[in-house]
Amino acid sequence: MSSTVAGLLQVGALVAVLAVVYVPLGNYMARVYSSSKHWRVETALYRLVRVDPAAEQRWTSYAAGVLGFSFASIVLLYLLQRLQPLLPFWFGRGATVDDVPTTDVPPAMAFNTAVSFATNTNWQSYVPEQVLGHTVQMAGLTVQNVVSAAVGIAVAVALVRGFARSATDRLGNFWVDLTRGVVRILLPFSFLAAILLVGAGAVMSLRSGVDVTGVDGAQHTLPLAPAASQEVIKELGTNGGGIFNANSAHPFENPNALSNLFEIFLILVIPVCLTRTFGVMVRNARQGVVLVAVMGVIWAAFLAVAWLFETNPNGPATLAAGAAMEGKEVRFGIPTSILFAVSTTGTSTGAVNSMHDSYTGGAGGIPLLNMLLGEVAPGGVGAGLYGILVLAIIAVFLAGLMVGRTPEYLGKKLGRVQVTAAAISILAMPTLVLLGTGLAIALPGELDAALNNDGAHGFSEVLYAYASASNNNGSAFAGLTVTSDFFQATLGVAMLFGRFIPILAVLALAGSLAQQRRLEVGAGTLPTDRAGFGVLVGGTVLLVAALTFFPALALGPIAEALS
Repeated sequence: MSSTVAGLLQVGALVAVLAVVYVPLGNYMARVYSSSKHWRVETALYRLVRVDPAAEQRWTSYAAGVLGFSFASIVLLYLLQRLQPLLPFWFGRGATVDDVPTTDVPPAMAFNTAVSFATNTNWQSYVPEQVLGHTVQMAGLTVQNVVSAAVGIAVAVALVRGFARSATDRLGNFWVDLTRGVVRILLPFSFLAAILLVGAGAVMSLRSGVDVTGVDGAQHTLPLAPAASQEVIKELGTNGGGIFNANSAHPFENPNALSNLFEIFLILVIPVCLTRTFGVMVRNARQGVVLVAVMGVIWAAFLAVAWLFETNPNGPATLAAGAAMEGKEVRFGIPTSILFAVSTTGTSTGAVNSMHDSYTGGAGGIPLLNMLLGEVAPGGVGAGLYGILVLAIIAVFLAGLMVGRTPEYLGKKLGRVQVTAAAISILAMPTLVLLGTGLAIALPGELDAALNNDGAHGFSEVLYAYASASNNNGSAFAGLTVTSDFFQATLGVAMLFGRFIPILAVLALAGSLAQQRRLEVGAGTLPTDRAGFGVLVGGTVLLVAALTFFPALALGPIAEALS
């Protein structure tokens, strides 16, 4: 009972702090992307890269900037890994291939990792403290944690401008939006949060490790790293890649209950507050309140269901032990482990402070379902906002069909072009998840060597892997070894298409909306700033996922929960 009360108090404290920062941070981000003034450091950067900050772009040019920057990021991060032996703070690290240690990062692993971090997925198929030195961690992974998050916010802001603007083909300037996201939001907040995390006990060191003597008298080396700085942006930017293999369960990354709650706050704060930014930029704050309410209700419901299943286990091992503590840190316990799991998969973070593979069937299905909803509760940095806006467009379209009226949302008509773009955006992820899972299941030679469990649980592990990659989440169910070239390549492709197909569709949607003139509200206009519309959007979110993934879920977590 004491752990339940403590867990409820932590949930209450988390919600209270998010409520306190919701308006000021949301308003601040709206000013960041609406201001016509440039900071001096920003102006210097524009001159350096020869960008005219006053020149706005059509959606095609904006998309070209997103794709070009992301492609360059992938190439540079790939080269950093492949050239690691030439870099300082290397420490002779490398991957193990066929049980043989090497002194480099193999091509397939370097490709997978480069794609992973440039797409804000941060899926890791390797042991970080054994494979990567500090230079690649700092100059490669941490940098991508910052800029890939800024790309996501930029795309969301471009879509918001599509609703806010009238009779124009311009959505802003990608390079300006990217720079402001980095300079004015992510870097300053990360700097302050890293200081707080170091104060809480997180490690920040350039040493390779420290030698210690164990209780058995044997000598061991504890790896060290500049962990606090990467841990903060990993959560704040909804990235997820750990600098240690145990991720946020490692005491060097997440030392205690206070740091754990702080990290959950960092995961949720920007996605939640971006709904306020949306409301301010479209000049109707209640529109943002409706969206954040939908996100909050889904998050709270999933938290309650997962908590219920995990505290009432049905497996023989957990019943005999009296609690489902396998795969969890004692210093966090069941409540805050579940809170972290629901928050990290409701966003595109992928960080973990417990092993999802060890959860009971029902509780383990919740993180999976959270991703299969499209990660909109509250979603990743930027990606959550544009994801739920796309689903809101689908909801308005469905409502228009039911009453026989031309659907409108925020004064913009939703015709064939808009609905097609929205449909492409929401169908890309299910296509990648189901095709990837089906291909892996259909190749027993690849699967048998990778899978450590059979039956429903083994199927859940494969489904979870492709759901995580296609949704750019990055968390893993574990129990599935994905170091073969097949999994490195297919999961890498899922990350690429799962990131950029929706982004291209969203930018095309934004461009078509910006070209329209704003319509006046009429008697037949569906009110979209009331609770009824929130129910409609929430129902659409659940309906789309249920119709698409119920058969697959029935073969995995549902079957396991009922067994």
